[in-house]
Amino acid sequence: MRTALISDLHGNIVALRTVLEQISRTRADRIVCLGDVATLGPAPRQVIETLAELGCACVLGNHDAFLLDPDLIRQYTETPVIVEAVDACRAALGSAELDFLRTFQATLDLEMDGATLGLFHGSPRSHMEDLLATTSADALDQALGQRRATVMAGGHTHIQMLRQHRGTLLVNPGSLGLPFETYVSGGPPRILAYAEYATVDAVNGSVDVTLHRVPVDRGELIAEVARWDNPLQGYLLQQYKS
Repeated sequence: MRTALISDLHGNIVALRTVLEQISRTRADRIVCLGDVATLGPAPRQVIETLAELGCACVLGNHDAFLLDPDLIRQYTETPVIVEAVDACRAALGSAELDFLRTFQATLDLEMDGATLGLFHGSPRSHMEDLLATTSADALDQALGQRRATVMAGGHTHIQMLRQHRGTLLVNPGSLGLPFETYVSGGPPRILAYAEYATVDAVNGSVDVTLHRVPVDRGELIAEVARWDNPLQGYLLQQYKS
């Protein structure tokens, strides 16, 4: 059983198509999306339509929740350009796309050939919580809760991670649409021109986790962003051209 984990797509249809092509070649049995699918990138509608066509299970990310509850984002950030970008994304979506986001679940628990897979966005208790390689063991105990799976996976930080914690493998597949060079907390990140995801393989209880990075065509990224009318357009163009 091979499960491909994608997260933090952020409206990047170029990266999503690139990753789906690679996942198809490696023959994953299923794909699960860990949230933050549409905002901050140039093709929110196309990304949502692609996920809906895939029929894959999806976890609710904080940015997905921001689209459904306009006031919620201010509990997370007051940065004007981010708030304006999310508002513009919401205005670009129709009722069908927003209804699709409402089907996302806060957490998911899946079986994998003798192993269990616990999925969330930030942490099991909050889609806004950061779990990092540097998070203390005591803090992880609180964040992960009492119910532990063989593998527990979430996104949110845009930083890939594989860490063992008290017998559980803790995974962050990274960001498919906006991978960060380093972890940031409130500051502007440096965006890298590749896409990240992870695969989890289980056979008779034996588990392997692989983190993947896939080059994305920089010219296609620039062309997609150049056609986009959004407050973040200039920033993303600068990132992809540098």
